[in-house]
Amino acid sequence: MSNAVSPSPQVVATAADLRAALGGGPVALVPTMGYLHDGHAALIREARRLVPGGRVAVSIFVNPMQFGPTEDLNRYPRDLERDLRVAAEAGADVIFHPTPETIYPAGFATQVSVSGVSGGLDGAARPGHFTGVATVVLKLLNLVRPEHALFGEKDWQQLAVIRRMVTDLNVPVQIHGVPTVRAESGLALSSRNSYLSAEQQERAVLLSQALRAVQAAYDGGERRTAALEAAGHAVLAQDSEAVPDYLSVVDGDMAVREIVDNSPMNRVLVAARMFGVRLIDNMPLNAQPPLAQAGRA
Repeated sequence: MSNAVSPSPQVVATAADLRAALGGGPVALVPTMGYLHDGHAALIREARRLVPGGRVAVSIFVNPMQFGPTEDLNRYPRDLERDLRVAAEAGADVIFHPTPETIYPAGFATQVSVSGVSGGLDGAARPGHFTGVATVVLKLLNLVRPEHALFGEKDWQQLAVIRRMVTDLNVPVQIHGVPTVRAESGLALSSRNSYLSAEQQERAVLLSQALRAVQAAYDGGERRTAALEAAGHAVLAQDSEAVPDYLSVVDGDMAVREIVDNSPMNRVLVAARMFGVRLIDNMPLNAQPPLAQAGRA
């Protein structure tokens, strides 16, 4: 049985049309950069569950501020027709599809910088990335004014940055992390997977295998961070196409500790380039963690 409320979500491009389309009831927001897949559909379905009598808004905006000068902004996959189909089937009511000029009008001069949780990993590998993420997410939250906003746990550090931002700035929204959706092979779903052939995607499963190797070492009693990370790097080394940016075990504050404890918030994250494509993934350090938490600002 489909959860879809509208077979054809209303597409709007301006702030005024967005407010008119949302009306005055409860709203759940799913921010995306488009090229929607089953992972995005899971976010939309969860949003629909959270506001059964309200509106589900999906933003589709490839945010130039979060791309570095040598990154894939211009080639990032875009397919609005596909996006509308996926969003409708999952239960979206409104698609907010603004132009860059709508989000960043002439004279725009403000950026949101979140310290601490943004400092390492992707923050170090992609300078300015999380400033771009935090800025656009805050703008979207202010434009949509949702009661709930949903993000995939695949972008774990991004989720930590957004939770820190809404807490620090008293943004009245509940942030929900939704577990990563994976292909049968174990590969985390990502819009960037479209850059890879079927055979390359099968080899890219190496990232999730590396994470599971770290989990296995932890479940076997290993608590030294260096030894845990070494177990993951040994798996990545099995394919010369895998060029890691990092494979790190972090705590709930995105900090690296010499010895890890038994906190359910400990996580192992990886970023690596395979076949010229940068992929990320993460898993809880414990292979059998408690149910995913939802953060509240």
